[in-house]
Amino acid sequence: MTVLKTSMRNFFAHKGRMALSAVAVLLSVAFVCGTLVFTDTMNTTFDKLFQATASDVTVSAKGSSDTGQTTSRTGKPPVIPASVIGRIRGAHGVKSAEGTVFSTSVTVVDGDKDKLSPSSGAPTIVGSWNGNDARTMKITTGTAPKGPDDVMVDADTADKHDLKLGDEIGLISAVGTRHARVSGIAAFKVTNPGAAIFYLDTKTAQRALVGESGVYTNVNVTAAEGVSDARLKKDVAAALGHAYKVQTAKEVADANQKSVQSFLNVMKYAMLGFAGIAFLVGIFLIINTFSMLVAQRTREIGLMRAIGSSRKQVNRSVLLEALLLGVIGSALGVGAGVGIAVGLMKLMGQMGMHLSTDDLTVAWTTPALGLLLGVVVTVLAAYLPARRAGKISPMAALRDAGTPADAKAGIVRAVVGLVLTGAGAWSLYVAATADKATTGSGWLGLGVVLTLIGFVVVGPVLAGGLVRVLGMVILRIFGPVGRMAERNALRNPRRTGATGAALMIGLALVACLSVVGSSMVASATDQLDKTVGTDFIITPDNEQLIKAKEVAAVKSVPGLARVTEYRPTEAAFTTPDGKTLEKTDITGADPSYATDLRTKTVAGDLKDAYLPDSMSVHEAFAEDHGIHLGSRITVAFQNGTKAAHLTVRAITSDDTVIDKGAMYTSVATMAKYVPAGRMPLNQLLFASAEDGRQATAYKALKTALHDYPELTVRDQTDYKKALKDQIGQLLNMIYGLLALAIIVAVLGVVNTLALSVVERTREIGLMRAIGLSRRQLRRMIRLESVVIAVFGALLGLGLGMGWGATAQKLLALQGLKVLEIPWPTIVAVFVGSAFVGLFAALIPAFRAGRMNVLNAIATE
Repeated sequence: MTVLKTSMRNFFAHKGRMALSAVAVLLSVAFVCGTLVFTDTMNTTFDKLFQATASDVTVSAKGSSDTGQTTSRTGKPPVIPASVIGRIRGAHGVKSAEGTVFSTSVTVVDGDKDKLSPSSGAPTIVGSWNGNDARTMKITTGTAPKGPDDVMVDADTADKHDLKLGDEIGLISAVGTRHARVSGIAAFKVTNPGAAIFYLDTKTAQRALVGESGVYTNVNVTAAEGVSDARLKKDVAAALGHAYKVQTAKEVADANQKSVQSFLNVMKYAMLGFAGIAFLVGIFLIINTFSMLVAQRTREIGLMRAIGSSRKQVNRSVLLEALLLGVIGSALGVGAGVGIAVGLMKLMGQMGMHLSTDDLTVAWTTPALGLLLGVVVTVLAAYLPARRAGKISPMAALRDAGTPADAKAGIVRAVVGLVLTGAGAWSLYVAATADKATTGSGWLGLGVVLTLIGFVVVGPVLAGGLVRVLGMVILRIFGPVGRMAERNALRNPRRTGATGAALMIGLALVACLSVVGSSMVASATDQLDKTVGTDFIITPDNEQLIKAKEVAAVKSVPGLARVTEYRPTEAAFTTPDGKTLEKTDITGADPSYATDLRTKTVAGDLKDAYLPDSMSVHEAFAEDHGIHLGSRITVAFQNGTKAAHLTVRAITSDDTVIDKGAMYTSVATMAKYVPAGRMPLNQLLFASAEDGRQATAYKALKTALHDYPELTVRDQTDYKKALKDQIGQLLNMIYGLLALAIIVAVLGVVNTLALSVVERTREIGLMRAIGLSRRQLRRMIRLESVVIAVFGALLGLGLGMGWGATAQKLLALQGLKVLEIPWPTIVAVFVGSAFVGLFAALIPAFRAGRMNVLNAIATE
């Protein structure tokens, strides 16, 4: 009980100093709990949506996607004949069966040809209005579609794009473009996470999405009373045989949930990873806090030891303070985590993914995990300071103003740190020289961990040398105040090392990712410059394919020297080793594609692959199946009438990024074996301008495709910019998440300086008494903070660039061979670290300047 009272008294006596450490625990726990609540809420939202929108049993084509996305190379969804409905209705246990048509490969535009697709990446769905949708949607304005000129839109999309009754909408599919006017607006009865949904009447949907009547993409089957979904599935499957896919509502919901689960898991574990980094940084803050509090209470602890307190009691007292800190910080963190989750939901709403707080899901495991993590991490972080406190000798404590330095421990620490750093550097070297990326990635991970731990352990040794160098470069110009700031930073290298290490972790990751991101952009740009020999690339949106009239529009543009078609499809290969490989990708292209994409070959000439009944294979495929120039492969094209016997004329190198692993034949060869009406549509088009007419042709191409908003035209500059923007957006998001760790590190600097000021109260009073002004005192503390922050930045940026350079060596094995150091970013982070130091010192410097000189001198 005495230990508990002592711990409580000490905790509340230093409540201001504990507050910053509690904030670090709070932020870390809040991020963990917020991530879990947010992802659980998203799971709940999608679960409710999928369960509400699925019929008891769904029947679809055998080759259809589990999630309903269009998978056909013709751009149309797989269909089933209307005659199936009669057979389903005759099955035992069926109450009703209704055919529906829908597609996700559709671009929808308003009257100004502006796209109405979600900006969040959610799908655009166009389908027939049916009884199943009537269960989950409520028509709020207007009426359901009744004729070929009607379309109904979901309320979220209508609000976002300011659509009203009577507004014209264009629906562009593989069949063509259909214009309709908004006849109604319907709101979801459950939360719609962000999909844009448009409804047509059934006959119009059949013509607009499939191009023929009497077919459906799905049949929604409702069970009779008392019949389970599983029983109904068996009865329907028995009536239809094995020609169709039959799924229960749960199976459809699970398939849809699985399709979004990978995205949710990536988001969840990435955010938890950043929370873990914040926890790691917070550990340094907590260690520093308790180490300094123990040092400041050396006399008090010594007195306790002198009057009979044992080492265990002293140790236990400090750990109880940490336990109290962990409980308070974690409890507040759990509450803040729910707030973070709501904030993330609002942020996702701004990005187009609508999540309702009505679905807010807080599982009991979330607060339990948050409390457990916060308390365990805090107590473990306080263990070393507590152990150090227990070792204080009563006589030494009563004689000294602080804990004596352990020279032997310092030597052991330096040796251990250098060994770990050396082992980490060796692991990074092995990773950089690896022959395979899979092997090298393991060594890279080990090297990152070992060098990080090594730098943390050896930090105090590095602090002694680097701070002196920084002092000569930065501090000496400020005269005596600068020299005092340098000596204050050197006074306790262990403390300076730990404070700098907290900042080092976040900045090391920033530097590493900056190097990797810049190298990826530079490498991809280099690949484009070296391999892409075309001026323009035309791509469709929203998983669509390019239709014949659009190809004709491109080919009619004046100023173009050539247009290359690119038609990927699937085929069954029978290779010379006797193996049959189903669903193998092969691309039909025009012979000019060999010029548009300058792909290296290890044997033969790629141009020869476009000769009649010829093809190319990639290097790994040739090695796996014993293929060489002149080998013949039997190719049964999807939708083909007979098998082709193609001669291998070229073997392409796998040392590339663009179209890696592709196998080619000519469009003409493919057309010999696939009827014209079943030929796969173009996935891309490549166009090259006549010499000297690039700018004119680019403008003419844009003009010619104005009436085809589903197509995007890019030149090489556009492509490079798009690539840079995509990687830049990803990096910005990662930097934003890393900002949490950097905020915790800044709190560590603030806490270290605040406790350091308290520790040096008498010394500060004496300096003020002999003539140091308040302004000089504040400057001294600010300079000390700056040098600690710059020290952490140097370690972090140096370490991060080493990690990034090693990671780039592994990327080089995948074809991304250019190493680029983003010096503007590195310099900006370094300079920003100095400002971080200035900011962190504001409050401690202000408090130090307000000290009463006489009271400070009288402090024990």
